Amino acid sequence: MPHRPRPYPSDLSDARWGLLEPTLTAWRAERRGKGLDIGRPPEHDLRRIMDGILYVDRTGIPWRYLPNDFAPRETVYEYFAAWQKDSVIDQLNGLLRRLVREAAGRDVEPSACVLDAQSIKSSANVPAAGQGLDAGKKTAGRKRHIGVYTAGPLLAVLVTAASVSDNVGGIHLLSGIAESHPRVAKAWADSDYRTKAIDHGATLGVDVDVTRGDPAQKDFRVIPRRWVVERTFGWPMHHRRLARDYESHPHRSEDMIKVAMVDLMSRRLARESTPNWRDS
Repeated sequence: MPHRPRPYPSDLSDARWGLLEPTLTAWRAERRGKGLDIGRPPEHDLRRIMDGILYVDRTGIPWRYLPNDFAPRETVYEYFAAWQKDSVIDQLNGLLRRLVREAAGRDVEPSACVLDAQSIKSSANVPAAGQGLDAGKKTAGRKRHIGVYTAGPLLAVLVTAASVSDNVGGIHLLSGIAESHPRVAKAWADSDYRTKAIDHGATLGVDVDVTRGDPAQKDFRVIPRRWVVERTFGWPMHHRRLARDYESHPHRSEDMIKVAMVDLMSRRLARESTPNWRDS
């Protein structure tokens, strides 16, 4: 099926689609081999499906508002859910992260990471049981716990109620990072990551170093290492779907963050800029 013209800035270019297409077509072939085709008709163009997901992530619209020149909204969401369940979005993140590191002349696997958490308000879509209050930041909603390598791209993400402590989230992140990236031996975090996270890191062979700002410093100063993860939190904010948590399920919220990182890393590899409101 020929691809439609590119009326939306969020659409994949040929160069970016070339990075994603092998993983998505391999997934489709595997599902066919198991008799697990989804969607009717089964030959929906995968590029149009991915364009639809990126459009929702970038613009922040509800799925039911997806324009008709994409694949049907039910189909786009069904593929998004299937790609989340089958870890396809994780595979894309891993592939692009390795390519970004290779392009920078680095080993494909990182040896260090930075941890942090961000509390964010949630919408009425989020069940009350999945929300909480971050007493320190006075924010009601959810919390995004992330681990990144030292240049910023994502290694792990966990979405919880905002009441879950950074320490608890950090323990989960460290476990996931140690399993997926066994070369990681060093982690930096802020003072919210206390003894339990540090001790847990030690059991995994990861030295967790708490970095602190100077309490006597009154004006703004960049804190070494921690600025990297703060910048990563800023990157997805180009995607309006992530300006607030709109997802009913936390695993869907995690994958919306991962989709934003797929968008950002594929643009970096294709040497394309990310258009935003400043460009209008």
